Amino acid sequence: MRNATKILVRCPNWIGDQVLAYPFFFALRKIYPHATIAAVCRPWVRSIQFQGQVDQVFELPRSGGLVELYRNAREIRAAGPWDLAISLPNSFSAALHLFLTGAKTRIGYAFDGRSFLLTTRLPWDDRRELHRSQAYLNLLGDAGAEAVKNLPATRFFGALPENPLDQKTPGVLEIFEGKKEWMPKGGLPEGLKPGEPYVVFAPGATAESRRWSTESFSALAGLIQEKWKYAVVVVGGKAEKPLAQQMVARAGEGRIIDWTDRGGVSDLYSVFNQARFTVCNESGLAHVSALSGAMTQIVCGAADPRRTQPIGPGKVQVSFNPVECWPCEKNVCLQQGDKKIQCLRGISPEGVFQEIQRGLEA
Repeated sequence: MRNATKILVRCPNWIGDQVLAYPFFFALRKIYPHATIAAVCRPWVRSIQFQGQVDQVFELPRSGGLVELYRNAREIRAAGPWDLAISLPNSFSAALHLFLTGAKTRIGYAFDGRSFLLTTRLPWDDRRELHRSQAYLNLLGDAGAEAVKNLPATRFFGALPENPLDQKTPGVLEIFEGKKEWMPKGGLPEGLKPGEPYVVFAPGATAESRRWSTESFSALAGLIQEKWKYAVVVVGGKAEKPLAQQMVARAGEGRIIDWTDRGGVSDLYSVFNQARFTVCNESGLAHVSALSGAMTQIVCGAADPRRTQPIGPGKVQVSFNPVECWPCEKNVCLQQGDKKIQCLRGISPEGVFQEIQRGLEA
C-alpha cells in the first residue's frame, strides 16, 4: 500500500497511549509524505493529535454506542474513499468502525475476535518487554523500522534493556516540536511571579492501584519547598480539583497553585516545558510531561514501565516498590489488609525526594 493517497488512523483512547503513538505518526508521515492522513479519536484526546503529521481529525462520539458509531463511520466514509486504515487500539469496536468506513485495506492486531474485520492481521505480541510505542510502530512493518532508523537514539525504537528501571537516562526524542504538533493556547499559571521557579505535581490517575496518596504528595511538596523554595503547580482535569484543593489546604506557608481543570491537555505544554521537574503517578500526564521536555519523576504503582514508560526528550525516573505481586497491571488491588496497595504505600515521600535530588545533580 505504498501508493495509498488517503489514510485513516484509529487513535488510542487514552492520553498516555496517544503520546506513545508519536513515533508511529512520525514514521507514517515519512512513509507517505504526500498522502492525506486523518486521525480518528475520542474527544478527550483531540487536543493532543499531532497536527504536524496529520491533515484532518475526526472525533468519535463521546457515548460510544453502536448507533452513534455507525453514524460517525458513515460521515467518515462520505469523506473518502479511504485506501488504508490502521487500528492502534486492539478493541473489537475500533476494527468495526474502520470496517464501516469502507477503507479498502485495514491493518491491526488479531485480537478480541476482530480478525474478520481486518484485511491485514498481525499476531499480537504480549511480551512484557515490548514497549507500547514499539507495538504501534510495528504495525507499519519494515517500512516503519526504516523510517525511524536514523533518528536520535532512543530505547523505545528497538529492544528495551532487560531492566529499563535501571536506566536513568532519557529516551531522547529530539524531533518533537510541541508548539507545532499540539498548538498550545495556554501560558504559565496565574499566581506565579515573573521568573519564579516552580515544579509541577500531577496527582491524578484513573485507578486506585496507580494513585499515590494526597498525603504523600503533600509531604513531598513540603520537602521540596523546604529545600528549594519552589512553588508547586498542581495540574489535572476536573476530577483532580478536590486533590488540588486538599493539597492547598495542607500547604501551610508553602506556595501551592491549583491549576486543575484549565482547558485542553495540550495547553499544559508550556507549564511542563518550563518547570524544574514534574512529579506524577503513572498516568497520561506523565507522558505529556516527558514529551514536553520536563524531567519527570513517576511514582509507579501497579503499572509495568517496561510497556509504558514515557518517551523523551524529558528525563524520566521511576520510583517503584517491587513487592511479590508487582507489576499486576490491575486497576483494582486484589490484596487484603496490610498488603492492600503495598506497591504504592511502600514508596515514601522522603525516598522520592532523594531520587529527584540525585536526578537533578546528575
